[in-house]
Amino acid sequence: MANKNYINGLSENKDFAEKVKVLYGEDKLAYQAARYRDIYEKHSQKYGEGGAFYSSPGRIEVCGNHTDHNNGKVLCASISVDTIACVTPCEGKIIVESVGFPPVEVSLSDLTLRTSEYGNSVALVKGICAYFKEHNLNVGGFCATTTSDVFRGAGVSSSASFELLICEILNDKYNNNSIDGVTKAKASQFAENVYFGKPCGLLDQCAISFGGVSFIDFKSTRNLKVQSIDWNFDDTSIVLTNTGGEHSNLTDQYAAIREEMEEVAKLFSVKKLREVNEKEFYSRINELQGKTSGRAILRAMHYFEENRRVDMCAKAVKKNDYKKFYNSINGSGESSQLLLQNCYPLGDTDQRIPFGIALSKRIDGVKAVRVHGGGFAGTIIAYVDKTKCEDYVKEMAAVFGENNVFPIGVRNAGAFKVFD
Repeated sequence: MANKNYINGLSENKDFAEKVKVLYGEDKLAYQAARYRDIYEKHSQKYGEGGAFYSSPGRIEVCGNHTDHNNGKVLCASISVDTIACVTPCEGKIIVESVGFPPVEVSLSDLTLRTSEYGNSVALVKGICAYFKEHNLNVGGFCATTTSDVFRGAGVSSSASFELLICEILNDKYNNNSIDGVTKAKASQFAENVYFGKPCGLLDQCAISFGGVSFIDFKSTRNLKVQSIDWNFDDTSIVLTNTGGEHSNLTDQYAAIREEMEEVAKLFSVKKLREVNEKEFYSRINELQGKTSGRAILRAMHYFEENRRVDMCAKAVKKNDYKKFYNSINGSGESSQLLLQNCYPLGDTDQRIPFGIALSKRIDGVKAVRVHGGGFAGTIIAYVDKTKCEDYVKEMAAVFGENNVFPIGVRNAGAFKVFD
């Protein structure tokens, strides 16, 4: 396990410097060395010297806007912000102390589901352990001190980052690194759905579990098709901008997208749009007009087109085909705005997402820009020429605030042990 001398020398450690470059990008060594030292000091003061370090990233949606809930296709990626943990063994219980939050303690002899724990991190830890036990995987105790720079409110999945961190610690310490990425993702989803009380799919968890760019086909939710693809667009920066807006009153509008897509599917006597033949859909457009809304038909059109764009994006990333990739991303953004119609809430006149997209398109160096995630309020994602990124960030920060513009990178490693 790492000792104090090793931790204090991280800034001069060549192996650590190379890992920092791979995980976080250029010019991050001093910041990351200080970050790792800080949690080591906090951990060792309470649990003694030594400890292994683990990292679990955040994620972005690359392409595939509102397709997963109708068994569609998605391209997502792990990114260069993460939750890190210093970990030592502990008998019979798991203790997680996250900097800035109350400690979480779970007894491994009591993994009872309690609705009073909904929304609490203790529920996530218990749920993961319960899933492991139900599937004949090993669980064991540990003490962890964690810190995270996975920013909240930008749709990069801080909760899934925490979940996969716990899974990876258990995988490494008690299962000889034998647990595959889909199983870890499903354990995390189970914890969030059942113990935490929040419905979610597998997109976030798979992106973080696998690392790099992940192509996910949700045609069969029991047997997901997941393919991990290395990201080699080194001349491109990715910037998330939280354009503002409140999500709390938008539940009905998010739900309406799924409901309207499934309403169209029912007209073909199936449950999901994935089961509808696209050619038959277009051949029956005239008939559909009298049975469902025009918006539902437009959203179904988006769904079919978006699945094709995901396929095109995945092939472009594999082949390093910049032009085809950026064309597909821009096409996705236009479809979300015109067909899916999730770029601002009904009756909204501020229209922060279209405002942010329109501004981005006017800034030199922007190659592609689209809504990020659920939409209606919040985040856009822009792909920017690396040499122009600093200028783009300054211009967007002048409008939306410095704390709402986040340059990131894709990292090709998912949740894993950094060193011990």
